[in-house]
Amino acid sequence: MPFGLCNAPATFERLMERVLSHVPRQHCIVYLVDLRVHVGDFEGALRNLREVFATIRQAGLRLNPKKCQLFRRETAFLGHIVSADGIATDPAKIAAVRDWPPPTNVSDLRSFLGLVSYYRKYVQDFATIARPLHCLTDRGQPYVWDDPCAQAFNVLQTALITAPVLAYPDANRPFILDTDASNVGVGAILSQQSDSGEQVSRPDPFPPETLPVHAPPHLRDYVLDGGVAGDG
Repeated sequence: MPFGLCNAPATFERLMERVLSHVPRQHCIVYLVDLRVHVGDFEGALRNLREVFATIRQAGLRLNPKKCQLFRRETAFLGHIVSADGIATDPAKIAAVRDWPPPTNVSDLRSFLGLVSYYRKYVQDFATIARPLHCLTDRGQPYVWDDPCAQAFNVLQTALITAPVLAYPDANRPFILDTDASNVGVGAILSQQSDSGEQVSRPDPFPPETLPVHAPPHLRDYVLDGGVAGDG
Protein backbone atom coordinates (compact mmCIF):
# COMPACT_ATOMS: atom_id res chain seq x y z
CA MET A 1 0.00 0.00 0.00
CA PRO A 2 1.41 3.44 -0.92
CA PHE A 3 2.35 5.85 1.87
CA GLY A 4 0.16 8.88 2.42
CA LEU A 5 -3.29 7.36 1.87
CA CYS A 6 -5.72 8.25 4.64
CA ASN A 7 -6.67 4.61 5.24
CA ALA A 8 -3.10 3.27 5.13
CA PRO A 9 -2.40 3.25 8.91
CA ALA A 10 -5.65 1.47 9.80
CA THR A 11 -5.23 -1.03 6.98
CA PHE A 12 -1.64 -1.80 7.98
CA GLU A 13 -2.64 -2.18 11.64
CA ARG A 14 -5.34 -4.69 10.66
CA LEU A 15 -2.78 -6.61 8.64
CA MET A 16 -0.31 -6.78 11.52
CA GLU A 17 -3.01 -7.77 14.00
CA ARG A 18 -4.13 -10.55 11.66
CA VAL A 19 -0.59 -11.80 11.01
CA LEU A 20 0.24 -11.92 14.73
CA SER A 21 -3.22 -12.95 15.91
CA HIS A 22 -2.04 -16.33 17.25
CA VAL A 23 0.93 -14.83 19.12
CA PRO A 24 -0.13 -14.17 22.75
CA ARG A 25 -0.12 -10.54 23.87
CA GLN A 26 2.09 -11.68 26.74
CA HIS A 27 4.76 -12.37 24.11
CA CYS A 28 4.33 -9.52 21.63
CA ILE A 29 2.51 -6.19 21.36
CA VAL A 30 2.05 -4.60 17.95
CA TYR A 31 1.18 -1.05 16.98
CA LEU A 32 1.70 -0.33 13.28
CA VAL A 33 5.44 -0.77 12.64
CA ASP A 34 6.32 -1.00 16.34
CA LEU A 35 6.64 -4.57 17.64
CA ARG A 36 7.53 -5.15 21.28
CA VAL A 37 8.58 -8.70 22.15
CA HIS A 38 8.89 -8.98 25.92
CA VAL A 39 9.63 -11.59 28.55
CA GLY A 40 11.36 -11.82 31.91
CA ASP A 41 14.43 -13.91 31.02
CA PHE A 42 16.92 -14.47 28.20
CA GLU A 43 15.75 -17.96 27.21
CA GLY A 44 12.18 -16.75 27.06
CA ALA A 45 13.26 -13.81 24.91
CA LEU A 46 14.90 -16.16 22.41
CA ARG A 47 11.80 -18.34 22.32
CA ASN A 48 9.43 -15.43 21.77
CA LEU A 49 11.66 -13.85 19.14
CA ARG A 50 11.78 -17.10 17.17
CA GLU A 51 7.99 -17.28 17.32
CA VAL A 52 7.53 -13.71 16.06
CA PHE A 53 10.23 -13.97 13.38
CA ALA A 54 8.77 -17.21 12.04
CA THR A 55 5.30 -15.68 11.92
CA ILE A 56 6.53 -12.58 10.07
CA ARG A 57 8.47 -14.73 7.59
CA GLN A 58 5.50 -17.03 6.97
CA ALA A 59 3.33 -14.00 6.14
CA GLY A 60 5.83 -12.88 3.48
CA LEU A 61 6.83 -9.75 5.39
CA ARG A 62 10.32 -8.48 6.11
CA LEU A 63 11.96 -6.68 9.01
CA ASN A 64 14.71 -4.08 8.63
CA PRO A 65 17.64 -5.25 10.80
CA LYS A 66 18.92 -1.67 11.14
CA LYS A 67 15.69 -0.69 12.87
CA CYS A 68 15.61 -3.68 15.23
CA GLN A 69 16.78 -3.40 18.84
CA LEU A 70 17.29 -6.71 20.59
CA PHE A 71 17.69 -7.68 24.25
CA ARG A 72 17.15 -4.19 25.65
CA ARG A 73 16.48 -3.65 29.34
CA GLU A 74 14.50 -0.54 28.50
CA THR A 75 12.93 0.73 25.31
CA ALA A 76 10.92 3.63 23.95
CA PHE A 77 7.35 2.74 23.01
CA LEU A 78 4.60 5.13 21.97
CA GLY A 79 6.07 8.11 23.79
CA HIS A 80 6.99 6.20 26.94
CA ILE A 81 10.12 4.54 28.29
CA VAL A 82 9.33 0.98 29.37
CA SER A 83 11.75 -0.79 31.70
CA ALA A 84 11.82 -3.30 34.53
CA ASP A 85 11.26 -0.44 36.99
CA GLY A 86 8.04 0.79 35.38
CA ILE A 87 6.81 3.22 32.75
CA ALA A 88 8.23 6.73 32.41
CA THR A 89 7.83 9.65 30.06
CA ASP A 90 10.05 9.83 26.98
CA PRO A 91 12.72 12.51 27.59
CA ALA A 92 12.64 13.51 23.91
CA LYS A 93 8.93 14.29 24.14
CA ILE A 94 9.24 16.02 27.50
CA ALA A 95 12.02 18.21 26.08
CA ALA A 96 9.42 19.62 23.70
CA VAL A 97 7.17 20.40 26.68
CA ARG A 98 10.06 22.01 28.57
CA ASP A 99 11.06 24.22 25.63
CA TRP A 100 7.50 25.19 24.63
CA PRO A 101 7.08 28.99 24.83
CA PRO A 102 3.85 30.43 26.24
CA PRO A 103 1.20 29.93 23.52
CA THR A 104 0.18 33.11 21.73
CA ASN A 105 -2.98 31.81 20.04
CA VAL A 106 -5.64 29.12 20.38
CA SER A 107 -4.07 26.84 17.79
CA ASP A 108 -0.72 26.80 19.60
CA LEU A 109 -2.45 26.28 22.94
CA ARG A 110 -4.43 23.32 21.62
CA SER A 111 -1.21 21.77 20.34
CA PHE A 112 0.37 22.15 23.77
CA LEU A 113 -2.68 20.72 25.53
CA GLY A 114 -2.74 17.79 23.12
CA LEU A 115 0.85 16.92 24.00
CA VAL A 116 0.59 17.29 27.77
CA SER A 117 -2.80 15.55 27.89
CA TYR A 118 -1.15 12.43 26.45
CA TYR A 119 0.89 12.29 29.69
CA ARG A 120 -1.95 13.27 32.02
CA LYS A 121 -1.68 10.05 34.03
CA TYR A 122 1.70 11.25 35.34
CA VAL A 123 0.21 14.47 36.76
CA GLN A 124 -1.97 14.46 39.85
CA ASP A 125 -4.94 16.89 39.58
CA PHE A 126 -4.26 17.35 35.86
CA ALA A 127 -7.83 18.36 35.00
CA THR A 128 -7.95 20.99 37.74
CA ILE A 129 -4.54 22.41 36.85
CA ALA A 130 -5.30 22.58 33.12
CA ARG A 131 -8.79 24.06 33.55
CA PRO A 132 -7.81 27.71 32.81
CA LEU A 133 -6.08 26.61 29.61
CA HIS A 134 -9.02 24.52 28.43
CA CYS A 135 -11.41 27.41 29.11
CA LEU A 136 -9.28 29.57 26.83
CA THR A 137 -9.97 27.21 23.91
CA ASP A 138 -13.77 27.45 24.21
CA ARG A 139 -15.62 28.68 21.14
CA GLY A 140 -16.18 32.44 21.32
CA GLN A 141 -13.79 32.88 24.24
CA PRO A 142 -11.40 35.86 23.75
CA TYR A 143 -7.77 34.79 23.87
CA VAL A 144 -6.43 36.57 26.94
CA TRP A 145 -3.30 35.04 28.44
CA ASP A 146 -3.69 36.05 32.09
CA ASP A 147 -1.94 35.04 35.32
CA PRO A 148 -4.04 31.88 35.96
CA CYS A 149 -3.22 30.67 32.43
CA ALA A 150 0.48 31.39 32.86
CA GLN A 151 0.51 29.63 36.23
CA ALA A 152 -1.28 26.56 34.84
CA PHE A 153 1.15 26.44 31.92
CA ASN A 154 4.19 26.62 34.21
CA VAL A 155 2.81 24.04 36.65
CA LEU A 156 2.15 21.54 33.85
CA GLN A 157 5.63 22.05 32.43
CA THR A 158 7.24 21.50 35.84
CA ALA A 159 5.05 18.49 36.66
CA LEU A 160 6.00 16.70 33.45
CA ILE A 161 9.69 17.57 33.67
CA THR A 162 9.73 15.96 37.13
CA ALA A 163 7.18 13.23 36.36
CA PRO A 164 7.54 10.01 38.38
CA VAL A 165 8.08 6.50 37.08
CA LEU A 166 4.78 4.62 37.26
CA ALA A 167 5.31 1.22 38.87
CA TYR A 168 3.72 -1.94 37.54
CA PRO A 169 0.79 -3.31 39.53
CA ASP A 170 1.50 -6.27 41.80
CA ALA A 171 -1.39 -8.74 41.71
CA ASN A 172 -0.34 -10.11 45.10
CA ARG A 173 -0.87 -6.79 46.88
CA PRO A 174 -4.18 -5.06 47.63
CA PHE A 175 -5.06 -1.91 45.72
CA ILE A 176 -5.97 1.41 47.31
CA LEU A 177 -8.47 3.55 45.40
CA ASP A 178 -8.62 7.25 46.32
CA THR A 179 -11.23 9.46 44.67
CA ASP A 180 -11.95 13.16 44.83
CA ALA A 181 -14.05 15.73 43.00
CA SER A 182 -14.60 19.46 42.76
CA ASN A 183 -16.52 21.85 40.55
CA VAL A 184 -13.79 21.67 37.91
CA GLY A 185 -12.39 18.15 38.12
CA VAL A 186 -12.91 14.52 39.02
CA GLY A 187 -9.97 12.32 39.90
CA ALA A 188 -9.04 8.83 40.99
CA ILE A 189 -5.72 7.40 42.13
CA LEU A 190 -5.11 3.67 42.23
CA SER A 191 -2.12 2.81 44.39
CA GLN A 192 -0.37 0.01 46.25
CA GLN A 193 1.93 0.06 49.24
CA SER A 194 5.53 -0.97 48.62
CA ASP A 195 7.77 -2.95 50.97
CA SER A 196 9.23 0.32 52.25
CA GLY A 197 5.78 1.63 53.13
CA GLU A 198 5.67 4.10 50.26
CA GLN A 199 2.55 4.35 48.15
CA VAL A 200 3.12 3.86 44.42
CA SER A 201 0.24 5.01 42.28
CA ARG A 202 -1.30 5.61 38.92
CA PRO A 203 -3.34 8.85 38.84
CA ASP A 204 -6.28 9.14 36.47
CA PRO A 205 -7.53 12.74 36.38
CA PHE A 206 -10.45 13.74 34.17
CA PRO A 207 -12.49 16.86 33.54
CA PRO A 208 -15.92 16.31 35.12
CA GLU A 209 -17.83 16.29 31.86
CA THR A 210 -15.92 13.27 30.53
CA LEU A 211 -16.01 10.85 33.48
CA PRO A 212 -19.10 8.88 34.57
CA VAL A 213 -19.62 9.46 38.28
CA HIS A 214 -20.23 5.77 39.03
CA ALA A 215 -16.72 4.47 38.33
CA PRO A 216 -13.27 5.37 36.96
CA PRO A 217 -13.37 3.25 33.76
CA HIS A 218 -9.61 3.09 33.11
CA LEU A 219 -9.08 1.45 36.50
CA ARG A 220 -11.82 -1.16 36.20
CA ASP A 221 -9.61 -4.06 35.11
CA TYR A 222 -7.36 -3.57 38.14
CA VAL A 223 -10.12 -3.65 40.74
CA LEU A 224 -12.49 -6.34 39.44
CA ASP A 225 -11.19 -8.97 41.86
CA GLY A 226 -12.42 -6.89 44.78
CA GLY A 227 -9.09 -6.51 46.58
CA VAL A 228 -9.48 -2.76 46.97
CA ALA A 229 -9.52 -0.39 49.92
CA GLY A 230 -11.38 2.80 49.07
CA ASP A 231 -11.11 6.36 50.31
CA GLY A 232 -13.39 8.87 48.61
